[in-house]
Amino acid sequence: MSQLITAEDKLKERIKELSCLYTISSHISNCDLDNLEPTLQAIALSLQEAIRFPKEASVELTVADFHIEVGQQSEDKVFMLSAIKEFNIAIGSIKVGYSKSKFNENSFLNEEKRLLAKIALELGNLFERKQIIEKEVVSRRQVERADRLSILGEITAGIAHELNTPLANILGYSELLKDQFHEQKAVLNDLDKIMNSAIYSREVVKKLMFFSCDMPHQMELTNMTPIIKDAISLLKPNFSKKDITCHVTITDENIPLRVDAIQLTQVIFNLVINAIYFSPEKGVINVTVSQSDKQIIIEISDEGPGIDSEKGDNIFNPFFTTKPVGEGSGLGLSVVHGIVKSHKGTIKHRQNSPKGTIFHISFPKK
Repeated sequence: MSQLITAEDKLKERIKELSCLYTISSHISNCDLDNLEPTLQAIALSLQEAIRFPKEASVELTVADFHIEVGQQSEDKVFMLSAIKEFNIAIGSIKVGYSKSKFNENSFLNEEKRLLAKIALELGNLFERKQIIEKEVVSRRQVERADRLSILGEITAGIAHELNTPLANILGYSELLKDQFHEQKAVLNDLDKIMNSAIYSREVVKKLMFFSCDMPHQMELTNMTPIIKDAISLLKPNFSKKDITCHVTITDENIPLRVDAIQLTQVIFNLVINAIYFSPEKGVINVTVSQSDKQIIIEISDEGPGIDSEKGDNIFNPFFTTKPVGEGSGLGLSVVHGIVKSHKGTIKHRQNSPKGTIFHISFPKK
């Protein structure tokens, strides 16, 4: 096919290219970032129409998880190509091709090559904008969640303080009544039930105080390694009941941290007991502890059903539980969160592969 082009043809092609850029800019400005495929399809079609021989041209747009093809398809093609970059990292490409039997590399105008580069740049900007918005949404959710937890911490601290005094009175007066009715077994049995209920309630209050970081700390520079090993060794009967294997990997025998040893034990206990509860029989639990110059990392993974993404934001809230009624108070992970927070640390969770959950705890070194 003849490649000669007149000045008038060049002008027409230039008008087509400018119209294409305007149309594509409109598509990008009005696109739905949650559903980009229609926009990408429209961009590919607009580009095809802007090429000198649109009926002979094919357009292939490959970016992220999308692959769009429009126009004439043939196995043997000549084409021009431009990379699509997101923050200077290639994430795809867009190319225009002709059948090699009719065209050659010189069939493309320089203006068309510049047009392709501009469209690739616009697409890169689109995906950059999408990524920025997604990160902003995640950051906003994290801030909102931190605010909710802070408010919950203040509320639970107030509840815990208000309940402590009446519970102490219930236990004290029950003891006095037991002395007065020491010969009446039926009364003593009822008083024992009252006292047991009060003791259970006091434990719930204690957990609430842990969540709100209102428990006194005995912070000492301590080697974490033996604390973690001892905590896990005490859970051997729990592992045996479900024939669960627990692999403990600690990179150093000496991992010093200013920490409350009892509270650290409670963190390990709660997370490992949770892992045991949700693990299948003959499952595997991994506990890894490592340190760097700036932080100490503890990871506990299981092979359970994992955490539903819809529930993931709530698992550290007090009284939230996925266990059946009567099998959990919903305070275990709240307590863990409170203790970790009081030690200036962070706790997160993510999916294990191929199944299960990994809890990731990070303590800063001071």
